[in-house]
Amino acid sequence: MDREFWLDRWHKNLIGFHRDEVNPHVLAFWSTLGLERGTRIFVPLCGKSRDMIWLAAQGYRVLGVELSPIAVRDFFAEHALSPKIDRVGEFERWSAGEIVLLCGDYFHLTAELVAEVGGVFDRAALVALPGDMRVRYASHLQAILSAPVPMLLVTMEYPQTEMAGPPFSVEEAEVRTLFGARHEIERLLDEDVLAAEARMRERGLTRLREKVYLLRGAGR
Repeated sequence: MDREFWLDRWHKNLIGFHRDEVNPHVLAFWSTLGLERGTRIFVPLCGKSRDMIWLAAQGYRVLGVELSPIAVRDFFAEHALSPKIDRVGEFERWSAGEIVLLCGDYFHLTAELVAEVGGVFDRAALVALPGDMRVRYASHLQAILSAPVPMLLVTMEYPQTEMAGPPFSVEEAEVRTLFGARHEIERLLDEDVLAAEARMRERGLTRLREKVYLLRGAGR
């Protein structure tokens, strides 16, 4: 799976992973991070998620990174935002109010570009990647952040043999392997969601659980 896969998905509007509503888990669990308003929140592989609008409305500064220029353009257009567009490093930067989206490859992010980040929300990044790329993703995230900031992470678990991702199944043991060295990990939710996910049942799944984790810097 490479960048062309995701660019093609957006070009063909094959974006079943996009939700038209704010994710219920960010509504239910965001307060557990204990972050002050004004904190910059990083949303990796953000697409055109409405969660970013919600975070900004709560008083947070939002920094997203997204490979597809279609997704970035649509995000600002759909919310009637007039962005300022410039370049920073390897990225085209789109800015409006308290929301900044970096259009480019997540793996090109540097510590300087995320220097002010104080929290992370990952609803659809980790599960979008196959196993080898999940290792790279987590390693890069922890490398560019100066400290292990609080993170709200949403994953799903299902028999991987029943469906080819994305989204991919990410077991709890893997979450703890990827992030456990620098974070204390608390599972906030473990829910059977198969009945509510007709699209996933149509793809052949017989079991589907959604999990939400709170990651805190170890020792905090």
